[in-house]
Amino acid sequence: MSSSSSFSSEAKWPFDVFLRFRGEDVRHGFLADLHRCLLHDGINAYIDSEDLRRGDEISPALMKAIEESRIAVLVFSEDYASSRWCLDELVKVMECRRLNGQQVLPVFYRVEPREVRGQRESYGKALARHEEKLGKGSERVEKWRQALIEAANLSGWHYDHGDETEFIEKIVKEISTTVARVPLSVAKYPVGVGCRVEKVMSLLSMGSDDVQMIGIWGTGGLGKTTIAKDVYNSIASQFDGCSFLANVRETSNRPDGLVHLQKTLLSETLWKENLVVLSEDKGANLIRDRLRCRKILLVLDDVDHGDQLNALARECAWFGKGSRIIVTTRDKHVLTSHGIDRVYEVKPLDQDEASELLSSYAFSRNQTKDISMDLIDNILGYANGLPLAIVVLGPFLRGRSRGEWESTLETLTESPNKDINRVLKISFDALDNNQKDIFLDIACFFKRRKRDYVTRVLDGCGLKTLIGMQTLIERSLVTIEDDSTIQMHDLIEQMGQDIVKNECLDDPGRRSRLWCYDDVFEVLSEDTGTNAVKGIVLDLPTRKELDISPSAFTHMRRLKMLIVRNAKISGGPVYLPNDLRWLEWPGCPLSTPVCVPKKLVCFDVPNSQIKEFGGNLKVRHKCFSRWFSFLVHSN
Repeated sequence: MSSSSSFSSEAKWPFDVFLRFRGEDVRHGFLADLHRCLLHDGINAYIDSEDLRRGDEISPALMKAIEESRIAVLVFSEDYASSRWCLDELVKVMECRRLNGQQVLPVFYRVEPREVRGQRESYGKALARHEEKLGKGSERVEKWRQALIEAANLSGWHYDHGDETEFIEKIVKEISTTVARVPLSVAKYPVGVGCRVEKVMSLLSMGSDDVQMIGIWGTGGLGKTTIAKDVYNSIASQFDGCSFLANVRETSNRPDGLVHLQKTLLSETLWKENLVVLSEDKGANLIRDRLRCRKILLVLDDVDHGDQLNALARECAWFGKGSRIIVTTRDKHVLTSHGIDRVYEVKPLDQDEASELLSSYAFSRNQTKDISMDLIDNILGYANGLPLAIVVLGPFLRGRSRGEWESTLETLTESPNKDINRVLKISFDALDNNQKDIFLDIACFFKRRKRDYVTRVLDGCGLKTLIGMQTLIERSLVTIEDDSTIQMHDLIEQMGQDIVKNECLDDPGRRSRLWCYDDVFEVLSEDTGTNAVKGIVLDLPTRKELDISPSAFTHMRRLKMLIVRNAKISGGPVYLPNDLRWLEWPGCPLSTPVCVPKKLVCFDVPNSQIKEFGGNLKVRHKCFSRWFSFLVHSN
């Protein structure tokens, strides 16, 4: 589905302002001065005048002018409702407001807003006359009534008496502020954005005067920023001031980065340049003092720390009634710790959306698709609903032959795309060492395994798994399915495995984790393991030969985890390193008697030939000894 606000967010408005009025007294005085001031400020204003057209219906040219004007200024004077043209145009203007995001600004010129809203005095009399001519219960008159109520409820200006020049300057200043807002570029092909924007809009509760803070949460590359931009474009016209602060994480890491962001926020919402912000604390006070009576829209994009929120949007009370603050982040805990409980979790594209997006990028309209559906499905399978992957790969594949598509897939299988990987790796780089170890163990060993089992293994290896796993979930690196299975997006899994492979490209024995059959076979048969190796997990789908050197583990003094399943062992016997904590190895070719490593917490070796073990195991591990005996002799 395409973006629901694609017109308002992407289109170039031919006219800045559409001016509608009624009456010669308005034209030659107030309206002429307003038009002149708008032109002086470089604002392109279209004046609709009844004496410049003929006929009883809105002409196509005028209809087009209304649709192509960014702002409609409706000057409600005493005689306005007497014109059926004015009322028909009003209905059209309010329709454009609903469909295209057009901003409507009412000016109540020597008439009370309640007269327009309640259709009293001259407005009531004029509508009654129209109803006499068109018939009681006329659908056309009913539309006029509804449009008048809707327009009169909008925020605008009321002039009865006083300095008319000052009044006009106030209107021009606000229009200039709005016109100066340049819509943000959203996406070349906003596939799937519209339905996600609608869900965010439902969280914003735009009809409420309460200040609302909401979050948009998800892993890198899912389109959080794209969604936030589209929402921003759709509703910006409804606020006194707007600011979209992109790349908050990156900017705040620079010297005085938060001060720079505070200054930008104040400048954009107040439309004042050269604001002086001396420190984060003073900047926070300025935001609170200057914006607490102002209705603003603020987007904080890519937030990764609570300090950023404290400096830029600490409390709802900092902002005026009706303000909306949108925070995008990869870390859900940043939102919950700040008290933001209205959170939209961005999900990957579904199959139809992903297919449409790939077609938009990879194929031109007149291109003959000589690419087989199998190849297209393989690319979609690789992307697995991640918009970033499709946006990167689609243009790269555009115009390429079938053979080049096949070669690209082969390359991606061996090594991830660097542009995709760079974005995903930001989340990994933000983890602490405990979290990184848990993430890499899951990416290399434990995807699709039960959470309880993985927790036992990693706890046994000395990691703090409960809090570490929760952090990975909050940062969208890991998900837990309903049956407690650990899942991870394929590209995040590949990113993690690539991190380990890049520890030493040419020598797997110098990597922290080994899980591929060829790498494990090389290291164990050729005795090339080093102190770098922390874990070996070989879980083969079909039984394969594994030749092991008797001294295979001699140099792996930091090995904590060894799990080998479905391997036909040759070679040995082998000797376990002292730092080993978790051993699962059916048919293990250990020598006898076995001296159990001091830190071992799991010794699962069914069908081995071990009959006895050395060391004072019973004294050190009474319960472990009984479990050990069961695991060794069970079939």
